[in-house]
Amino acid sequence: MAKRIFDLIFSSIGLILLSPLFLLLCLLIRIDSPGPVFFRQVRVGKSGVIFRIHKFRTMVKDAQRRGLQITVGADPRVTRVGRWLRKLKLDELPQLLDVWTGHMSFVGPRPEVPQYVSLYPAGIRDLILSVRPGITDLASIKFKDENLMLRDSIDPHATYVDQILPVKCKYYLEYVRDNSVFGDIVIILATIRALIL
Repeated sequence: MAKRIFDLIFSSIGLILLSPLFLLLCLLIRIDSPGPVFFRQVRVGKSGVIFRIHKFRTMVKDAQRRGLQITVGADPRVTRVGRWLRKLKLDELPQLLDVWTGHMSFVGPRPEVPQYVSLYPAGIRDLILSVRPGITDLASIKFKDENLMLRDSIDPHATYVDQILPVKCKYYLEYVRDNSVFGDIVIILATIRALIL
């Protein structure tokens, strides 16, 4: 309950304080390329409930039909403004809406698309999905440059499934088993540090 109150209060404050930045980014996205301002994608939330995550659109319209569900290196689908948004992680800001509505939390396992959740080992899938997914977690910090890690792979999908996803699941399990308000604050501070450095 305390975690939800924290999420609700600080997501509300964030949405209010960042509203001028939101408007500016919306304008830049619309000027840069045709298409919607927001990118919404199906993700798996707490207890396996499906929801649509919000991000600022960083790719060309209908990008999902033109390639993988993961971004690899200098993906040609990424727009000029999109590259800048991704580098600064500003494309993630609209997830404050998902925190406010209760689909997500500030800290928790990153919500995956159904395709990858189906690959979680059966014994740990329910554990990972027992908490709200988050905007950030330790796996997000470790794999903050994931697209660059996949850049030199012959088969990025296989590399993600075989090498990256199992490590992410390990971090997700650690969070579920040890999560606390203090731990969340530590992860938030570590995320801020990772973004600055």
